[in-house]
Amino acid sequence: MSEPSTITFRVADMNCGHCAAAITKAVEAGAPGAKVTADPASKLVSVQHAADVEAIKGLIAAAGYTPSAA
Repeated sequence: MSEPSTITFRVADMNCGHCAAAITKAVEAGAPGAKVTADPASKLVSVQHAADVEAIKGLIAAAGYTPSAA
């Protein structure tokens, strides 16, 4: 069985647990089945089981944050 693909973004404006929760909620709502790890300390958001990089980037942006390549 292959490992799930993981997409990682740097989100420089994710500063706290509330930010991480808002991003996680937005991505999970827009990409059902995705597993989201948002770490404000490293400013990284990793998403497993997501097929479309641009769609995930758009979900993070729609939540009010600025994703960039990690």
